[in-house]
Amino acid sequence: MKGSVRILPTGDRAFVVELGEVIDPELNARVRALAHAVWESFREEIVEVVPTYRSFLVVHDPLRSEREGLVARIMAVAEDLEHRPATTETSRLVHLPACYGGTFGPDLEDVARHARLSPEEVIAIHSGATYLVYMLGFTPGFPYLGGMPPAIATPRLETPRQRVEGGFVGIGGQQTGIYPIESPGGWRLIARTPVRLFDPESSSPFLLAAGDRLRFEPVTKEEWADVAERVGARTYVPRIDTA
Repeated sequence: MKGSVRILPTGDRAFVVELGEVIDPELNARVRALAHAVWESFREEIVEVVPTYRSFLVVHDPLRSEREGLVARIMAVAEDLEHRPATTETSRLVHLPACYGGTFGPDLEDVARHARLSPEEVIAIHSGATYLVYMLGFTPGFPYLGGMPPAIATPRLETPRQRVEGGFVGIGGQQTGIYPIESPGGWRLIARTPVRLFDPESSSPFLLAAGDRLRFEPVTKEEWADVAERVGARTYVPRIDTA
């Protein structure tokens, strides 16, 4: 691992630790493992560690830690991980109810036409896949998901919407994702989940984390409304399996 690690300065309080140049589940797992090890080893000296597809950002306090020494110790941790026996990663599988089409997915028909499939086939393909949460970003809790079948890849809108409400599930090129909060957005909206991915009033505000897996469970409008009511009353608990 040490030979593939690059350190990229990012201002006087942060730097990026880059492990590769591709988007790949195995590389992303190495990123998460090293990021976790760095946080556990140096949490008294650093402010935050933010994993991404193929790298992670280290925000540190220059008054508590001199950068050159911190970088050297991170490289040593990377070298140590390289020589440890491989371990089986335990991850969560989160099931999210989602209602497809209509007002819940106004772009489903467009995606179906582009893919030369029926809307029902798009739903089956999209909900039949298991997605990897590579990272969170863009807005609080927005999951960048890997694993979407290429058959339903669709270009983003030429003119993004100025307002997309939280919970909408979209397709943008080769990716699918979920808007956690209201924001502008140019992805094709095919479904909506009533489950909150970001809840600032909760002690655990983010439902998803990098390394989680995710499946969409198609529901009817009536089932969606029932879940939404329970979410509003804070009595709904998402189904989460561990493997």
